[in-house]
Amino acid sequence: MELTYRYDVVVVGAGHAGVEAAMAAARLGLRTCLLTMNADAVAQMSCNPAIGGVAKGQIVREIDALGGVMGKCTDASGIQFRVLNASKGPAMHSPRAQCDKKLYQFTMKRWVEEQDNLTLRQELVEGLLLDDFADSTSTARRRVRGVVARGDTRYLADAVVLTTGTFLKAVMHTGEAKTVGGRAGDSSAEGMSDSLATAGFELARFKTGTPCRLNGRTIDFGKCQVQPGDDPPRPFSFATERIAVPQVVCHSTETTAAAHDLIRANLHRAPMYTGQIGSRGPRYCPSIEDKVVRFAEKESHLIFLEPEGLNTREYYCNGISTSLPKDVQAVMLKLIPGLENAEVMRWGYAVEYDYAPPTQLHPTLETKPVAGLYFAGQINGTTGYEEAAAQGLMAGLNAALKLKGEAALVIDRSQAYIGVLIDDLVTKGVDEPYRMFTSRAEYRLLLRHDNADRRLTPIGRRVGSVGDEDWSRYEAKEEGIAGLQQYLKATRAEGESLETWLRRTEVDWEALRGKHPPLTEWDARPHVVEQVVLEAKYRGYIDRQAAEVERFRRMEDRRIPAQFDYAAVPQLRQEAREKFARVRPASVGQASRISGITPADLAVLLFYLQ
Repeated sequence: MELTYRYDVVVVGAGHAGVEAAMAAARLGLRTCLLTMNADAVAQMSCNPAIGGVAKGQIVREIDALGGVMGKCTDASGIQFRVLNASKGPAMHSPRAQCDKKLYQFTMKRWVEEQDNLTLRQELVEGLLLDDFADSTSTARRRVRGVVARGDTRYLADAVVLTTGTFLKAVMHTGEAKTVGGRAGDSSAEGMSDSLATAGFELARFKTGTPCRLNGRTIDFGKCQVQPGDDPPRPFSFATERIAVPQVVCHSTETTAAAHDLIRANLHRAPMYTGQIGSRGPRYCPSIEDKVVRFAEKESHLIFLEPEGLNTREYYCNGISTSLPKDVQAVMLKLIPGLENAEVMRWGYAVEYDYAPPTQLHPTLETKPVAGLYFAGQINGTTGYEEAAAQGLMAGLNAALKLKGEAALVIDRSQAYIGVLIDDLVTKGVDEPYRMFTSRAEYRLLLRHDNADRRLTPIGRRVGSVGDEDWSRYEAKEEGIAGLQQYLKATRAEGESLETWLRRTEVDWEALRGKHPPLTEWDARPHVVEQVVLEAKYRGYIDRQAAEVERFRRMEDRRIPAQFDYAAVPQLRQEAREKFARVRPASVGQASRISGITPADLAVLLFYLQ
């Protein structure tokens, strides 16, 4: 007998995107249901149990600033924290944390279970429920009504967020062996791909991979290099005062010429090179087979040995992701210093899965073909927990805002890495799994991890995702920054204001305190001091980027009607008409970033808009 439930928002998939989407919608007061194939795998770290890294760390702090949960959960489970690129300028600083995998997973599961307005349920979702839709202001011709789960259980909702990860028609590869599933130990979602194709979505295939895991008891760490964390560790969340979890060290080793020879000799058994896998993988996180082929001149590649938790001896081998057969993996490990006698606990493998090219999305992450349906995470062709969580947060917020009749939340490229991520996806699309880098952000000096709360917390407060406690903390910090800046302007030492002294290259905070000892009272508020010092030191650069942002905003403010008929503009090149019609840019600025669009195309477009 058919069983039917009614919610405002249904989120399919409880990975990093799904958790953020469901928590965001629930925080905004919407009755939300989070459906997952396995309720014991909520927020599971399928690959490396680490959060952050280059540009990714900035994203996590932005998620936190908007009221998301990834940063707080990382602080509650992190066992080693490091700020990467600390010797470079502040725009390049990127926090990263190695986590206790199970502690992260179970902490997040408990938070999901405790969240008001949120129901977690184990179900295998097999398809969408759709109605016909007619709205002259929309490109959609159908509207979502909910989803159907195995056993004909129906979950009705006016908004659905799909965060299916690597599970759509997923196949795992270890050498010649193939297994249906999106992650070791889990099954594949077979029906949803067909449902999406029937609804008119274009689908394609990507692949990703993971390395073997080893028993740390059998690793010879004496042959490896120690990789310590920062002391004291810097938290991810602006709400965390200190890290209470015990901290550990990591280690590193490297591959050898003999290991490379072995891999080359067995490429005829590697699925990526036999044609068994035909889809593209992440170029910036290649398998060890790819590294050996693409960088043939290198005699070694780094391997980071990272513990999976405090209560396990399992180690993640970061740097040797592979789909080679088990027997080749076993011999390869014997040729790597420190791993000669290591016992494998889990073999490496690759996963192929369906995704939906993200040019089928609006900047809100609502799909163009189906109103009320949102995509987030690897279904959009991205890779990485952080990129997924950011999309999930934005999809969940926008689904809730739409149902509440409030304005959508679109964060632009000048405001956050999250804005860069989503704009890149919906404007340019992907031809390989998308990963965020600092080089993708034009205004990265403004988009530092340390000021994410100053950029985004007021936005989160406005839409309702930032609670009273976090808002009070933000206000106190802003008051402190304003107070210290005013004090430095008004106080003089040796004939000049302290602000003028601080702007000098050779004068840091410690030297300034030496000139004016009363400043030591501010040492109790290090985050206030950090912001004031950075803004003083980089004022000229910040002002120049702010001027660039103003020019960017003028382009973004020139809106393009949703139903603009590009085919009726004869002066446009055929390629430009086709690309404009496919992407349907919301603004002239977005139109300018479409690959292949020329200044002449923009001039014609502007003429017709006027």
